[in-house]
Amino acid sequence: MVPACIPPEVQTLKKPPPKSAGFFKSSVNWVRSHFSSHPRFWLFIAFLWIQALVISFVRTPTPCFPDRTAVVTHFPLPLPLVDIANATQQVEIPSPPPPYTDECPSGRIYAYDLPSMFNRDLVLPNCTELNPWNWQCGIITNHGYGGPATELRRYLPENLFKSWYHTNQFAMEIIFHHRILKHKCRTTDPESATAFYIPFYAGLAVGKFLWMNDTVKRDWHCEMMLQQVKKQNYWKRYNGSDHFLTIGRITWDFRRLSDPGKTWGSSFLNMAAMKKVNRFIIEKAPEDEQDVSVPYPTGFHPKTRDNLKEWQQFVKNYNRTSLFTFIGATRKWVSNDFRGILLNYCRNESPLCQLVDCAVSQCTTDSWVILKALLSSDFCLQPRGDSYTRRSVFDCMVSGSVPVFFWNRTAYEQYEWFLPGDPESYSVFIDHEMVRNGTSIKQVLMNFSKDEIERKRDKVIETIPRIIYSKPNGGFRNFNDALDIALDGVLERIKEEKEWVDFLR
Repeated sequence: MVPACIPPEVQTLKKPPPKSAGFFKSSVNWVRSHFSSHPRFWLFIAFLWIQALVISFVRTPTPCFPDRTAVVTHFPLPLPLVDIANATQQVEIPSPPPPYTDECPSGRIYAYDLPSMFNRDLVLPNCTELNPWNWQCGIITNHGYGGPATELRRYLPENLFKSWYHTNQFAMEIIFHHRILKHKCRTTDPESATAFYIPFYAGLAVGKFLWMNDTVKRDWHCEMMLQQVKKQNYWKRYNGSDHFLTIGRITWDFRRLSDPGKTWGSSFLNMAAMKKVNRFIIEKAPEDEQDVSVPYPTGFHPKTRDNLKEWQQFVKNYNRTSLFTFIGATRKWVSNDFRGILLNYCRNESPLCQLVDCAVSQCTTDSWVILKALLSSDFCLQPRGDSYTRRSVFDCMVSGSVPVFFWNRTAYEQYEWFLPGDPESYSVFIDHEMVRNGTSIKQVLMNFSKDEIERKRDKVIETIPRIIYSKPNGGFRNFNDALDIALDGVLERIKEEKEWVDFLR
């Protein structure tokens, strides 16, 4: 019988005769001629030969070929061969190494160890107040994620509310710093690094002096940090083009002009040394390729893929009773404030529109005030904030509501690495001037069928992992989030630029 593990194409092959076939034939004839003269002797020899043949079959394993349907593991080096048949003692065969996988194909990151004056000393560790005008309060809590949003336990299932925190919208620098130090692509050997991370909390360093009439103080930390880093040999190799940092405020807070009348912010991004440095920032300057806009931190930070999937299913199935919602407050000092227009419009369109006026509601301390309105609405109105972007865009999408934009620069000209390439697949655009001239937002949104709204919502929910910052549980995490996308992107960018520079050299 042919062994079952031999493939059919091998079973049909006929084994060619060995070169010793002639010798074997002559030997058989010699045995036949001597058998008749010494029968008992040759019967004894035959008995021994049969025993040896049986023992040989028992000791020899059945030859089998690899199963073509099986998963074959390739190892970088061959395993050592062991002669089991001739071994005089038991040989311990080493376990094969794990399959070779490069988790960081674009390279690794080296994080500088800067003096604490450039990061940790800039935060207020004992502040718990969440007053938006005292924005530094609570920003360092829980590695930047903030304290748990325990008030949500009254409204969300237990397995969901534990993923929510009171996260400050300017906490990105702290979150990135904490995560990069534990990231799979971090290296402690600068010679093996593709990119160099500068853990400087620029937003905190500048933000604390933004409302003071002292431009020297706004620039001091920035200048001191650059003096430190420029001394490094790794900086000198590519003049800082392989370095990156994170900035937790909008780009316009760091581009003070030389005009004496332009006194707002710091001149950090206008400094010569920053010309080639890559930076992640919550709102970029359209003309500056070194700015990479990344999502504002929201309060949703799942620990595992299961936590994420449970939330995605929850927002998909939530009963939405309002057509649209507006969350915000007016800016009375802004002439013809568009947010004020939307606030009044929404109030007049109740109950189709659900209004959360943050001037009277506890938007900063009670997460449910905002979350409930977003979960209950098909659409959420997203005008520009104090700048073109606003955190509410990401609060909206995390809740599975479809954003309605009024300026292209609020999202479409930002966050290219994170949002879908087709704006119509996940959002609605109504030009702000059309609204000022009388276009009915309600009518535009009512023109979408249930199926169209559902398709947009599905795209929004699909995008959630790309716009959030997860909170790894003991370093364990099994999905990629906004931070992973950002780091993969900057590593690839720096790697390609280095290859080009080295080629030109």
